[in-house]
Amino acid sequence: MFSGSIVALVTPFTEDGALDETKLQELIEFQISSGTHGIVPCGTTGESPTLSHEEHEKVIDLTIQTVDGRIPVIAGTGSNATSEALRLTRHAEEAGADGALIITPYYNRPTQNGLYEHFLKIADSTKIPIIIYNVPSRTGTDILPETLARLAEHPNIVGVKEATGQSRRASEIIQQCGDDFTILSGEDSVNLPLMVVGGKGAISVVANVAPKLVADMCDAALAGDWETARKLHYDALPLAINLFLETNPIPVKAALQMMGMLNGRLRLPLVPISPENREKLAAVLRQCQLV
Repeated sequence: MFSGSIVALVTPFTEDGALDETKLQELIEFQISSGTHGIVPCGTTGESPTLSHEEHEKVIDLTIQTVDGRIPVIAGTGSNATSEALRLTRHAEEAGADGALIITPYYNRPTQNGLYEHFLKIADSTKIPIIIYNVPSRTGTDILPETLARLAEHPNIVGVKEATGQSRRASEIIQQCGDDFTILSGEDSVNLPLMVVGGKGAISVVANVAPKLVADMCDAALAGDWETARKLHYDALPLAINLFLETNPIPVKAALQMMGMLNGRLRLPLVPISPENREKLAAVLRQCQLV
């Protein structure tokens, strides 16, 4: 259902910290014109934890309106409270999103059965296609392949954003969930390796700064042109490494600032990139001919 390069879009802010709606629309148009296959607003890269409920809904609404059906919009609607995640998912569905990306609940660390019941409740209460987002390094919770296999039986749960960093995990998920269950890479440095074993693409941070590069790599891999895909993978690898020198999205917003596309504004508790890492990142951007 979802495939290719799906950008985990940053959320732009004005100098005084408000949502920058004009810049958001500019970023969306840049992505579409560069060949990006889908957009995720209000994910981790979009600083969703610092958005108010009103802002969260506004970003999703504006993204859907601006995209206007040209590519899929998969709205970030996760929360560690099932009721809140359900409310956000219902809003995304009513607004016309093509799918919902829902992170495993964080901080309260539910059991595998609790995770199953969390996602089942949302899937039973909505009709929108759901992608589960598994990133234990951020949430402290790891949804296991056998739990995903149970959830994959639900018609509304269509895939997973796999960001455990475990090389064998994608293979285990495919083996237990089947080829119809979509696996998308959640870590840019392993986008191609994950696609080699059966993944359908990536929800990408790198695509914020190099959308055509990531889209072309995904296109080549999906077409079975592994030689081209491998070359593009290595072209993107310096970005995949250095855009995570500090907590995402600190480096990617710094990169977009250096590219003249954003002011780099973050919301506390995130702070600007250190001078040392800024220099490292600038060197990589020059190497990749982005500045």
